[in-house]
Amino acid sequence: MRQSKLFSRISKTPPREEISRNAKFLVQGRFIDKLMAGVYTYLPLGLRVIKRIEQIIREEMNAIGGQEIYMPALHPLENYIITKRDKIDVLFHLESASGKKLVLGQSHEEIIVPLVKKHISSYKDLPLYLYQIQVKFRNELRAKSGILRGREFAMKDLYSFHKDENDFEKYYQSVQAAYHNIFRRVGLGDLTYLTYASGGTFSKYSHEFQTITPAGEDNIFLCEKCKIAVNKEMIEAVEHRCPQCENDDLKLKKAIEVGNIFPLKTKFSDAFDLKYIDQAGQKKPIVMGCYGIGLGRVMGTVVEINSDQKGIIWPKAIAPYEVHLILLDKQPKIKEIAEKAYNSLQKQGVQVIYDDRLESAGVKLNDADLIGIPIRLIISEKTKDKIELKFRNSQQPLLLSQDKVMETITEYYQS
Repeated sequence: MRQSKLFSRISKTPPREEISRNAKFLVQGRFIDKLMAGVYTYLPLGLRVIKRIEQIIREEMNAIGGQEIYMPALHPLENYIITKRDKIDVLFHLESASGKKLVLGQSHEEIIVPLVKKHISSYKDLPLYLYQIQVKFRNELRAKSGILRGREFAMKDLYSFHKDENDFEKYYQSVQAAYHNIFRRVGLGDLTYLTYASGGTFSKYSHEFQTITPAGEDNIFLCEKCKIAVNKEMIEAVEHRCPQCENDDLKLKKAIEVGNIFPLKTKFSDAFDLKYIDQAGQKKPIVMGCYGIGLGRVMGTVVEINSDQKGIIWPKAIAPYEVHLILLDKQPKIKEIAEKAYNSLQKQGVQVIYDDRLESAGVKLNDADLIGIPIRLIISEKTKDKIELKFRNSQQPLLLSQDKVMETITEYYQS
């Protein structure tokens, strides 16, 4: 990709109205564009990041038996009346031309259970794991912190259907492991902890995955022995002790919730009379679980964690490009070297963005720091027949031959 052709120019200044680091860097770097509070357009750079996060999530969901579907965002209100959730305050209400009452989907329990009821009848049909990556709408009273809390956002929601509690518990553990893999792969693993939270009307506990950062709006108590945490709202219920080892020396931390998993029990299957016939010919209720990850929230949290005063430092697994090639000279001979390098990198399968703009060296280098591609290659009169390679998270540049550059790139992305 030639940067001169990239849609939407990088801004020289951060947006004044934004406070959070993720909003400032993502808007200034033109990863996203704010339409209104809690609603953003993902521009080409931002969409590439989201798609890479999406693919990591998809791979981990498929690995634990998930089958991907895609459900409507427009829902009949009557389904929410059945589950007694028609009055929840985050719903956006609509009405069709014929007068039918509708809502925009804030989650999909009310849609997936009637869907599954059409296809499940016997114990032989269970267990079943269905997920989607789809847009959600929530009428948040305070949409804030950039893409960390939005009114319209992409979410992965997985729903599992089981014969009994034992089968559910086994899968619940599998999802926990898959979530740890996801957050490790996107660059949040070292700071993300399984956190006990309220189960609401469903069960005693649910679990969140909380990433520790001063930018967080949640307070959690971390057990450094077990590497698990308890949400502040639950700390009295566990008597200020770790639920696993009973350690009472828990550390208060600020954190961002990047995922959650819920035992739904039979709340929704009972509401829609979703049952199966067991081996003895008896009707039994189906036990359910649901498991969510907000893709934009993951992206925003990565920026909060992986950034410095200059801009973003993307983890290599989700960076919009692998390499940022920068031409710092207008001489025809130097430009020819840069063009050859660009073509060579592309032919060798490297995802490269090439800064061929007619801008000063200072502007180009500042923009490169801001958008945070993991590897930067600089070609100028000073580098002569070599290329300066610099990792975004390092201060020390390397002057390498073109062959050594490719070898270094390959080693970095294979490690």
